[in-house]
Amino acid sequence: MTKIFKKDFVSKENLIQFTIKDKVVKEVINFYKETPFPNYEDEDDKSTINLKGDKNILAKEFKDFIGFNKDVLEVGCGTGQMSLYFSIGTNNRVFALDPTIASINLGKTFANQNKIKNIKFVNADIFDDVFENEVFDFIWSNGVLHHTKDPSKAFDVVSKYLKKNGYILVGLYNKFGRLRTIFRRLLYKIFGKSVISLLDPIVRNLKKNNNLQINSWIRDQYEHPVESLHTLDEVLVWFERNNIEFINSIPSCDLNSDYGLNLLKKHSKGSFLSRFFSQVSMLFNNLGADGGLFIVIGKKNEK
Repeated sequence: MTKIFKKDFVSKENLIQFTIKDKVVKEVINFYKETPFPNYEDEDDKSTINLKGDKNILAKEFKDFIGFNKDVLEVGCGTGQMSLYFSIGTNNRVFALDPTIASINLGKTFANQNKIKNIKFVNADIFDDVFENEVFDFIWSNGVLHHTKDPSKAFDVVSKYLKKNGYILVGLYNKFGRLRTIFRRLLYKIFGKSVISLLDPIVRNLKKNNNLQINSWIRDQYEHPVESLHTLDEVLVWFERNNIEFINSIPSCDLNSDYGLNLLKKHSKGSFLSRFFSQVSMLFNNLGADGGLFIVIGKKNEK
């Protein structure tokens, strides 16, 4: 079996723990202690987690593309729901990394209660570089790196873990797409939660009696202590620096391309202007309304 970890760790059942020392990471850990994100519902089991994943077009296509008998890493798994989705119904070896033990414990408990054996939860700091190089076939890090002290460096660390011909997905807050949320954040500071209940489309669509889920979303979007904004061109530089070929993005880099048709098929990077207008369009569509997250998918080159 391929050696996965390069550093010593403490292991108990399906939990692997490393010592975390960084002050910024500890600030993020303290933030998520109160409301781990995303939270579980009382009725959740393997079937509901699988159903939630299947409703996410991106996650479902990624899982179908992964197939079987692969090594998969989620960086910033939170409570582990996406990692569990990648585990259920497969024989893949899934590793779910997050610095917040309160979040990981929820996922670990769920996995134990539902007898999901092919997942390991890893309590560690991204920057501690705990994995060996080129050990994972697929890496998923959606909505995470922008909550680190240095997202560019964090990407460099994570991309080392990807095997040649392996695929990586990274999701980040966009400098244009996030503007509506930034405006709502200013109103939230002045008027409080009531204005978010009116203006935030995610909160409006959540069950009104599910206060835990609503509070968890509001804290994550409007109170997070560490947050940065990025662009498609910035991530393309990260890809090139780490020998990763661009595959696709949401929104599409090329205005003439439809990212919705086969997300893991090679698409055009377009031009600087097409990428610029594609990101500006997030101000007026659901991508911007739902928090301004953009996705970039890449494949590590053989050479």
